[in-house]
Amino acid sequence: MFVRGRRRVGKSRLIEEFCTQSGCAYVFFAASKAGPNELGLFAEEIAQSNLPGRALFAGSNPSTWDAALRLLAATLDPTAPTIVVFDEFPYLVEEDSGIEGTFQKHWDQLLSKKPVLLLLIGSDLAMMEALNTHSRPLYQRGVDMIVPPLSPVETAAIVGSSTAEDSFDAYLLTGGLPLICNDWPSGLSMWDYLAAVLDEPTSPFIVSAERVLAAEFPVDAQARVVLGQIGAGEVTFSKIARAAGGLQKASANRSLELLLKKRIIAKDKPLSTTTSSDPRYRVADPYLRFWLRFIGPHMAEIERGRGDRVLDRIRGDWMAWRGRAIEPVIREALSRLSPIPGLPAAAEVGGFWTRSNNPEIDIIGADKGPVAGTIAYAGTIKWRDNQPLTQGDMNQLAHDVLAVSGANSDTPLLAVSRSGVTANGVLALGPDDLIAAW
Repeated sequence: MFVRGRRRVGKSRLIEEFCTQSGCAYVFFAASKAGPNELGLFAEEIAQSNLPGRALFAGSNPSTWDAALRLLAATLDPTAPTIVVFDEFPYLVEEDSGIEGTFQKHWDQLLSKKPVLLLLIGSDLAMMEALNTHSRPLYQRGVDMIVPPLSPVETAAIVGSSTAEDSFDAYLLTGGLPLICNDWPSGLSMWDYLAAVLDEPTSPFIVSAERVLAAEFPVDAQARVVLGQIGAGEVTFSKIARAAGGLQKASANRSLELLLKKRIIAKDKPLSTTTSSDPRYRVADPYLRFWLRFIGPHMAEIERGRGDRVLDRIRGDWMAWRGRAIEPVIREALSRLSPIPGLPAAAEVGGFWTRSNNPEIDIIGADKGPVAGTIAYAGTIKWRDNQPLTQGDMNQLAHDVLAVSGANSDTPLLAVSRSGVTANGVLALGPDDLIAAW
């Protein structure tokens, strides 16, 4: 089985709990990046496990993975189930390009003939996806398992949010990462939680992002700089390259491609019935997006005990930041809810903008993407505290939608608001409607 998910999402803990509760003999080996003696550590891990034939590895130091896997097969009970886990398997692939073939050979010849569950875990999403693709040695040798972050509903259950509005706020802060959610005292308000963690430089909320970035980009400082500019709010190629120190086109492209490959950022395109060349970039994980905007650039203040200054800065920019950050979450909710009563079904939900951002439409529902065949509906999002969506907002949407290729004056319109709608006769959705998507 190929188990993948973003870093810090809890894959290793989940599998460790599964192994412990299964009652089966198991070994859990965690590879390290550029580890000096992975084979020796693997042999040591098996010698200390509860595998029935673990004594075979006592004092041994296999010189190749071929020898190690052959010896592993000999330790397994042919009559009782066993679990064998290789955590961070992509590290082994990086160090040994032939290791996939080695695993394939020993799986086919030895391991598959015994009652063993082999789990390969990885946080490098692109590499883990590639393991089970055509022409790769392990193709069709296992099934894929994706461990996603917690949903807004699951996040709310852990942090104790009492309303849908608070649930979405908690999700935008934590990204649904279990370690951070578990650190949030149940029922504590968002602002009280932030005040507490900003006074604790070693809290999971503060350190998790830096650990993710250190693991993903140990030597690529340029990609980190580019990511920082996207986190700061730059969305277009030219502005990102300029803000990152005036990068040349080739250098900026290389960094963006690396960030996209690692699923750290997402690339959005305007959704309409014509092809567009105006992509926008955004940080894919809500927690990392928040951290890059408010925490990372001000770590020095947090470390010298001035988290209060960082908190004041967050308070001042929160409404504007949240208004943008919530958009992809709402689009995902609309995709999950489709078909929405009163609207045509939409297989793809995105947004629309022009190079000048005039107009800019928050929601476009269509039959497909990135180039639509038909436009199902258009919508506007107003995620404001105590300020409802007004008739003026809907009039602006009705005007702007005429600029969307494939839309017209008969295109159904949708209002999405955090604080209600005062416009008459419009189809409206609020936080309680949206959270039902999960």
